[in-house]
Amino acid sequence: MMRVGMTNPPYILEHLEEMAKILSHPRVYSFLHIPVQSGSDAVLGDMKREYSRADFQRVVDYLRGSVPGVTIATDIICGFPTETEEDFEDTMSLCEHYKFPSLFINQFYPRPGTLAARMPRLPAQEVKKRTKQLSEFFQSYHPYSHKLGEVQDVLVTEVSHDGKHYVGHNKFYEQVLLPKRAELLGKMVTVKIVSTSKHSMNGEPVLKDSPWSSPGLTTPPSLAETSGTHRIRIETAPSSHRLIPYTLLMLLLAILTRLVWLIL
Repeated sequence: MMRVGMTNPPYILEHLEEMAKILSHPRVYSFLHIPVQSGSDAVLGDMKREYSRADFQRVVDYLRGSVPGVTIATDIICGFPTETEEDFEDTMSLCEHYKFPSLFINQFYPRPGTLAARMPRLPAQEVKKRTKQLSEFFQSYHPYSHKLGEVQDVLVTEVSHDGKHYVGHNKFYEQVLLPKRAELLGKMVTVKIVSTSKHSMNGEPVLKDSPWSSPGLTTPPSLAETSGTHRIRIETAPSSHRLIPYTLLMLLLAILTRLVWLIL
């Protein structure tokens, strides 16, 4: 399985259709990390970001509509020097609207040599208050509770930090904890979700002759034949299917061209 890395709204806006096709492919996780940093256009302008709140929302709305179940992760900076209470409320409303399953919340930290580092900083208590308010909201909802009882295909790749479980990810790159059985590591395993928490789910492997199990595929279907709603077991495929999709190559080429143009 392949995971597309972090990217910013301006690059995705130019390739929304292609990105939706890539994220729908059975060998690519339906997951994308798109840092927005603030829900206020005024703050985004002061940050010198090349996008607006509306641009970010267009990306999220399009991907959620085109890739059912897609996971969108984002970042928020609390307490940027020019952030007013109204600006912060704009950020809160954005997060309340989308209820991101993965939200990285940071307090503003001045990077040496940047314009923001020379700006007067907000009172520390105010920054802490806003960070706490957003963090409490994030902890108030449980993005995986509706998945209890689902049967999913999970790629098991590592051991959990406490050493008690194996860690796998489903098609949407959601974390699933499994019993620590040596035969599971490195395998695509069909599991039934038996419990959920804020940041992960717990799954029990399903026996192949169980009524819960689903047939495997030796050759993945084409992009045109798939959507993010399908639960697909991915077995070892012929080498021709290990090639990166053409659309992904075109997207990477476009991004590299833009970066070179910006540098020059």
